[in-house]
Amino acid sequence: MQYPVNEIFETLQGEGFYTGVPAVFLRLQGCPVGCAWCDTKHTWHCDPELKVDAEQVIGVSGDKGHWSQWPLSALVAHLTSGQYTARQLVITGGEPCLYDLTPLTEAMSEAGWQCQIETSGCFQVRCDANTWVTVSPKEGMKGGLAIQPQALTRANEIKYPVATEQHIDNLKALLATLPDGATPVVALQPISQRPRATKLCIEQCIANNWRLSAQVHKYLQID
Repeated sequence: MQYPVNEIFETLQGEGFYTGVPAVFLRLQGCPVGCAWCDTKHTWHCDPELKVDAEQVIGVSGDKGHWSQWPLSALVAHLTSGQYTARQLVITGGEPCLYDLTPLTEAMSEAGWQCQIETSGCFQVRCDANTWVTVSPKEGMKGGLAIQPQALTRANEIKYPVATEQHIDNLKALLATLPDGATPVVALQPISQRPRATKLCIEQCIANNWRLSAQVHKYLQID
């Protein structure tokens, strides 16, 4: 098993349920979803001309679209080598669920790490049972992909980007499709930190007993 890695870096989780927790971020390359507001568009394509050696994606900004192919064994060995103090692995992208994450999450869980996947929900989620799955549903995007029921059902957390009332209506429609007994954490995330969107999210969080995901890392100006 091999994974196309855009970057590996350690910081604080700035969004959702684990906000403020130290984490190692593993950003995988490749995403066909096509979100207009995406701030990591450089991760959309695995351009052969931008393939680099493994050490060139460690602790550096991946904003140029560079990526490296990592075998599972090498990736686990690097993450568990002792150079990171965090024990939270956030697997993001790009779209990480393009790939089977079961071998990686099983290995990291056995090593004593908590894994978290951040996904659009447009692909089946393949991971071990202990992994925290954050689905940030991306509907009506350029890629024309639909939200997968399996991804929603597997979600521990639904983190929904919001700009308008229509987004709230769309979220409620998605939540209505969940099976009885499903109780994921619901967090609203204002798109681009817009004041109007933030106000709407705060109002809806209070009205529905949801959480606010304020992208704290952007306010703190950290990676």
